[in-house]
Amino acid sequence: MTIINKIFGWTEFVKLETFLGALFYALLFLLVATVVARALRLGVKKLLERDEHRLVDHTVASFLTQLAQIGIFLLALIFYTHLIPALRHVGTALLASVGVVTVVIGLAAQNTLGNVISGISLLLYRPFKVGDRVQVSAPTGLETGVIENLTLGYTIIRTNNNNRIIIPNNTMASQVIINLTTKDLRVMATIPIGINHNADIIKVRQILIDLAKSHPKVQEVVDCPVTKLGNSSIVLSLRVWCEDAVAASQVEYDIYEQAKNRFSKEGIEISFPYTNVIIKKE
Repeated sequence: MTIINKIFGWTEFVKLETFLGALFYALLFLLVATVVARALRLGVKKLLERDEHRLVDHTVASFLTQLAQIGIFLLALIFYTHLIPALRHVGTALLASVGVVTVVIGLAAQNTLGNVISGISLLLYRPFKVGDRVQVSAPTGLETGVIENLTLGYTIIRTNNNNRIIIPNNTMASQVIINLTTKDLRVMATIPIGINHNADIIKVRQILIDLAKSHPKVQEVVDCPVTKLGNSSIVLSLRVWCEDAVAASQVEYDIYEQAKNRFSKEGIEISFPYTNVIIKKE
């Protein structure tokens, strides 16, 4: 007589040897495991919400919580198979063929397992963490966004236009990623401006430098050399330091607009087409 049978009494419904008893305890163990896993997830979520100073690494906490939830269900399954007498013989038979089963499962789920292993690798080597701003290659081209979540199988990135890019962890672990979140967030914006060959280079350079110096988001003006002599244009590249990538993009847009308006007033012809801004880290 087991302890559980003593508690519930000798009824067909709770006998471990009957089908109804086995089904009852299966549902019971599943319910308990679900409640415990949910309580763990909610508890960690509240802890991270209260952690204003980020004393706890959110990436590690999220990843370990998912592993712990899987562990809870595995423990529930193990206890259940040991509790039901009929399943003990099944477990022994499965144990004898565990090698074959492992190979079959590994071949069938190699992509999934690869994502999990890559996720653990990303967690250990820490090329990025939740909240970091990164640049990655996606089917739509080069995308910039913030790491929103790192799950067992996928990394979720929120882009500047609030889209979500879901990338398998094995892809994230194998591709080149630019982490834009560092101790020094400054970036250099290089803004090429093409002008007509008849334009006054010195005057154009001074106009561009004056526009950059008057811009509130420019921290430092580096220089504005001639970088290209084309068939129909002379290209001057204005180079300035900005506080971050977002500010650099804003400076680019503003300089293009202000330069166009200023050149129109001064009678300076702009050569078309022109190339887009190039942003690089210091």
